[in-house]
Amino acid sequence: MNGREAPDAGPLLLGVRHHGPGSARAVRAALDGARPRVVLIEGPPEADPLIPLAAQEDMRPPVALLAHAVDEPGRSAFWPLAAFSPEWVALRWALEHGVPARFIDLPATHTLAWEREEEERKGGVEGEDGPERGAGAADEDMRVDPLGVLAETAGYDDAERWWEDVVEHRGAGKGDALAPFTALEEAMTALREEYGSGGHGRDLIREAHMRLRVRDAQREFEDGVAVVCGAWHVPALRHRTTVAADRALLKGLPRVKTDLTWVPWTHRRLSRAGGYGAGVASPGWYAHLFDAPDRPVERWLTKVARLLRAEDRTVSPGHVIEAVRLADTLAALRGRPLPGLGEATDAVRAVMCEGSDVPLALVHDRLVVGDVLGEVPPTVPAVPLQRDLERTRRRLRLKPESAERELDLDLRKDTDAERSRLLHRLRLLGIAWGRPAASRGGTGTFRETWRLRWEPELAVRTAEAGVWGTTVLAAATAKAESDAIAARGLADVTGLAEHCLLAALPGALPTVMRVLADRAALDTDVAHLAQALPALVRSLRYGDVRGTGTAALTEVAAGLAERVFVGLPPACVSLDAEAAEEMRGHVDAVHGALGLLGDSHAAGDGRLRERWRSVLRKLSARDTVPGVLRGRAVRLLLDEGRLAQDEAARLMGLVLSPGTPPAHAAAWIDGFVGGPGGGLLLVHDERLFGLVDRWLTAVPAEAFTDVLPLLRRTFAAYEPGVRRTLGELVRRGPGGHGRTAGATAGAPGFGPGLDGARADAVLPVLRLLLGPDGDDEGTRAERAGAPR
Repeated sequence: MNGREAPDAGPLLLGVRHHGPGSARAVRAALDGARPRVVLIEGPPEADPLIPLAAQEDMRPPVALLAHAVDEPGRSAFWPLAAFSPEWVALRWALEHGVPARFIDLPATHTLAWEREEEERKGGVEGEDGPERGAGAADEDMRVDPLGVLAETAGYDDAERWWEDVVEHRGAGKGDALAPFTALEEAMTALREEYGSGGHGRDLIREAHMRLRVRDAQREFEDGVAVVCGAWHVPALRHRTTVAADRALLKGLPRVKTDLTWVPWTHRRLSRAGGYGAGVASPGWYAHLFDAPDRPVERWLTKVARLLRAEDRTVSPGHVIEAVRLADTLAALRGRPLPGLGEATDAVRAVMCEGSDVPLALVHDRLVVGDVLGEVPPTVPAVPLQRDLERTRRRLRLKPESAERELDLDLRKDTDAERSRLLHRLRLLGIAWGRPAASRGGTGTFRETWRLRWEPELAVRTAEAGVWGTTVLAAATAKAESDAIAARGLADVTGLAEHCLLAALPGALPTVMRVLADRAALDTDVAHLAQALPALVRSLRYGDVRGTGTAALTEVAAGLAERVFVGLPPACVSLDAEAAEEMRGHVDAVHGALGLLGDSHAAGDGRLRERWRSVLRKLSARDTVPGVLRGRAVRLLLDEGRLAQDEAARLMGLVLSPGTPPAHAAAWIDGFVGGPGGGLLLVHDERLFGLVDRWLTAVPAEAFTDVLPLLRRTFAAYEPGVRRTLGELVRRGPGGHGRTAGATAGAPGFGPGLDGARADAVLPVLRLLLGPDGDDEGTRAERAGAPR
């Protein structure tokens, strides 16, 4: 081979596939046989002081070396390692045998500086995949895929299947321990002669640094040097070059000050689907192959059966036996030495999933890829913020998990309230460990539901957030103050005030409130004011349940509401359809906010709500206001009992008179009966139903096609039961217009009045739902024989 020395004249070069279980077993066998005096491993040399931590019991792969720029923590690089990674096996072998282990790849100080230069050339676009490329795989769009080329040459269309056949199923590491490495080196030498650096010039610089480190080790340990690196690099390390030539390649490389540590990793992030260029398609399957002492297919199918049974699917031992037989048969038909993942998957689909891909997707997600999350010891280097987060997390018994799970919190309990504050503070810092979700246990403000999922990148976000402070509380406070000063819109500041209360940041509130008051005084856009009010009111409600002082918010909220009352009527004049629809959303938001505000001191003993009702009356009566807003104002007044049903019917009758253009009338109807509860109005008040029915049947044919889309949107939003009832009313026809629901006697499902016996039938169910505390004065009076 070109440039290759005799095997006994140089170091023991063990070329591997990153995250290949067959390579990992072969590395262990080769090291057991050769007993080197030092083990050199592809990885950043700055991590050498971290190597002893890999021997601790609480270090459980998958883990990754994380390098980040000290002055710019968001600029980072990862070198992931799984239990079945050859580099991890070599590292543990050296620690177990008391042999020095060293990393020899290009230092991270150059790797991170390179990333910055590349981003600057691309216009400052920051890439997420750059960090993981440091683990031995360059940009896949720019370089040759060695395994892909070898698989294609051998007649395979799948590199994973080729690797299984030539390495995993051939008992790598058994017999001649060096045979797999000799074969891979010959193949890679041929590829390097054909493709050179494979289209990525940085490999040449990395390999120059590796050669220098290998020479240093040879001078120190003579012939007892073993090197574990990507098989692609072996021909370059075997090739003879001069020290001067290698140093010339490294001269003038950019640098950046760098810190390194260990962080937990996940199988999901080891997969190529996670965007990791050097990843594998099935890390869970590879972990199984590495751990299984024998009969890997039988053990795998047993795992699958256990998972499916846990999901309430009927899978018996007979299914497992039949699946094993089918996998063996498929392997024989396909000319494979043993069944691989493809045969096992086909057998599971046919036998255990009855041909369905739905449970098969679960198997792929949970087992083939997997949700395994590694652990690192608490002694690993970390920024102070990470230390504080770790202490707080342990105290609150919040365990990081790679699988998403729901966490229900009752804010009346001290521990749950602290958990909520921690998660809100982390979100404010950009550390999205948890995402708020709709609560299934109720709608009270004392209850929260979170979806938690820990991703490895959150370690980078934590390091990045460390510039704001050494504790989570201090960092979140400083970040909130900075965000308030930099906020552009009023809604942004009010949202930030809400976050400060949710996260319990009293130190940030004075700054946020000062900015909020200044922005509110200067902003004259009613839409902006209407957007800001709901967040302020929610903050007041959250302050109540969390015991947080909200006096400053109360004054700002009341002033903001007054400005909305003054500016809203003129802002609603002469709007087009799109602007009117947007303004309806603002009106609904203000109405809902004032409904919440009604129970707080900011309501001014009801004066604010009465002022709001006056604004709604103005909107309902002005012809220059779009129909959708007039109809909405009438509906809101009716819902609050501030408008009689007769008056609502009169206003609807005026709007639906022949003199009103059909499009304007349809918009009024949309505003009045659109949204929650609108359909029930028509179901239970036949006068309104009759008005809409008469108007709709009288719309001219040429105008009907114009109003149909709007009406269809309005009625399509109703619940199926409401639409069905309305259809029944239309089918039988109104039973006399101008009458209420009591006038529907004789119609299917309607009676002449209140049916007392049927109403009484629900009382036992209500008592059961409400419990003993639900026995109010009326119920006790009823038991005593008093009239209801």
